[in-house]
Amino acid sequence: MVFFSQSSKFSKRIIGLSFLALGAIFVIFYFLYHYIQVNKNLYPVTLVLLIFVIVLLIALVYFLWNKAHNDYVKSKLIKDIENLERDLDKANLLKDHKSLYLANMSHEIRIPLNAILGMLNMLRKTSLDSDQMAEVEIAHYSSQHMLQLVNMILDNSKFEDSNKTLDLVVIDLESDLSKLLKIFEYQAWDKNLEFEFKFLSEKKPKFLLLGDLARIQQVLVNLINNAIKFTDFGKITVTIHQTVSDEDNQIVTFYIKDTGMGMLPYEAENVFKSVKDDDFPMQHYRDAGVGLSISYKLVKLMGGELELESKENEGSIFYFSLQLKKTLNLKVETKESEVGLLNKFGYKFSVLVAEDNKINQKVIKFLLEQQGADCTLVRNGLEAVKLYSVLDFDIIFMDIFMPEMDGYDATRIIKATEKYAKNNTPIIAVSASAFEADIEKAKLSGVDDFLAKPIETERLKELLAKYLVQNQPN
Repeated sequence: MVFFSQSSKFSKRIIGLSFLALGAIFVIFYFLYHYIQVNKNLYPVTLVLLIFVIVLLIALVYFLWNKAHNDYVKSKLIKDIENLERDLDKANLLKDHKSLYLANMSHEIRIPLNAILGMLNMLRKTSLDSDQMAEVEIAHYSSQHMLQLVNMILDNSKFEDSNKTLDLVVIDLESDLSKLLKIFEYQAWDKNLEFEFKFLSEKKPKFLLLGDLARIQQVLVNLINNAIKFTDFGKITVTIHQTVSDEDNQIVTFYIKDTGMGMLPYEAENVFKSVKDDDFPMQHYRDAGVGLSISYKLVKLMGGELELESKENEGSIFYFSLQLKKTLNLKVETKESEVGLLNKFGYKFSVLVAEDNKINQKVIKFLLEQQGADCTLVRNGLEAVKLYSVLDFDIIFMDIFMPEMDGYDATRIIKATEKYAKNNTPIIAVSASAFEADIEKAKLSGVDDFLAKPIETERLKELLAKYLVQNQPN
């Protein structure tokens, strides 16, 4: 409606200018005609003047027409720019809402997951018969799977905003991926599906590999989730093939095969074309589009190409190959053994834990006491500050989001005290909200390190070894 209104105004302006010019030409022609009738000898001069005036009028009309047209185009472009700016503001607002929603979702899911995994770990330490232990293991792996799904959603959402650079680490493929794949074994069993994963190599490699382990895992999580989701009966097979290599590099090919619904030939041919355009119209795979799109881009970022072979009602095989550099197979001494020495010699260390959730208090207390800690629990940052002023602690675990005073403020206040300047007590931030922004904000508040919920025992041991072993008495 706005366009037609502006177009109508522009047309009326041009029509008005045209009638004005025609009127001017008619008046000039009328007066010159009568003048020529009276002065016959000035006929040639008058005719030239008439033509000249007409040309000038036409030029004037053309100039005015162009100016009116340019003003119209300019006003339309300004309005289009304003509309685009409004749309961009809306898009940015939606993006901010999405990030906030994901942050809240991550926090809300991780808190009960921390309690579930913690309680299951406590239960595994008790005397259970074989059937009970199997049931606990299934519950534990199912909880791990839920955590993996949360991480997958968050990783996928962060990919578009990331700097898209590889984070190369040393990888032992079989050791690093077996635990991840084991989680899906229980998920497949829940659907009465067979699940098999295997590592194929000519012999035990004498070397490790350099690659972006986190992104390899992210791709596998996306693809295996899709395979299980769209398979109602049969088998899921994950094969990691590493028999092709040269002096410096190893070619590793990952195959994810299912016996699901499969795709028609034209769908299989166009699936990645659709993914490249961020448009995934296929009905069967509509719920997996985002994960597949991200997987395609991640594999491409790592130097590979995600490919597909599929037959309708027979299943699909997604596969990709990566060229990974070889590195020395040197076993790094783990900090876990160092922490074990703390318990071996009966070394006790004092820990202040600020945590408002009672169940999570039990979880972290149990995990710390397993490592020889003497735990003191408080419910918020204010209590942590007060207690730190009167008691000595070897290390502090500070939850970020607490009532009365949060972990950020409590950390800043503690670090400003003379006691902290003298003792330099390590402060570890603990939070279920584990976005990069949260970690960065925690570090800016002065914490020494970050521990995400659900709390992983190995990560906890690593932090204890890092900040306490050097203080162990001889």
